[in-house]
Amino acid sequence: MTPEQRRTKARAAAYARWAREDDPSGATSAAREAFLKRFEDQVDPERRLAPHERARRAQAARKAYFQALALKSSMTRRAA
Repeated sequence: MTPEQRRTKARAAAYARWAREDDPSGATSAAREAFLKRFEDQVDPERRLAPHERARRAQAARKAYFQALALKSSMTRRAA
């Protein structure tokens, strides 16, 4: 199979799975929680900050992460 065919096959399987799920977001909730926790760990690994301050900083760290991804994507598209 070519890479494009593998992607198409994987997408078809994913859509079939989501068609059977009552709540598709439940299937990825553990992964989503782990992804978000990494930002809390990054800004306050020892859990010394107040919860609201940790959440504020984690949100800023998430935004910085996604902005860096957007920049990298933009630079890659421009180079192509």
